[in-house]
Amino acid sequence: MASASPSLTTRARSIFDDLGYTILGDGAEFRAERDWKVVRVTATDGAAEPEADGLHCYVTSSDRAGALRRRLDGSDAEEWAIIAIDGEEYDVIRAPPGPSVPT
Repeated sequence: MASASPSLTTRARSIFDDLGYTILGDGAEFRAERDWKVVRVTATDGAAEPEADGLHCYVTSSDRAGALRRRLDGSDAEEWAIIAIDGEEYDVIRAPPGPSVPT
C-alpha cells in the first residue's frame, strides 16, 4: 500500500472532486468515477509501485514527481498520469494517450 501524508491525500481527493468525479473509498488509495471513466488514484509520498491494469493516477509532491515518472516510464504500466502538488497549485506531469481519432 502507498504511504501519503494526510494533507496529500486530502488534496488528491479535492482535485478529483473539483473535476466532477465521484470519490469511492477511503484512505490514500481510492477510485474516482465520472461518466464512463474510472480512475484508480494513489496519493503517495513516492513509494507507489506501478500497476499495469487500467487508468491510474498518482498524486505526489512536485519534488518527488520526477523519480516517480522515471519508475513508471520503465514499467509495464501504460495508462497513467501523475499530478504533482506544489502548495495550492498542481500540474499534470504525464497523461495517458487518448483514443485515436480518424482524420
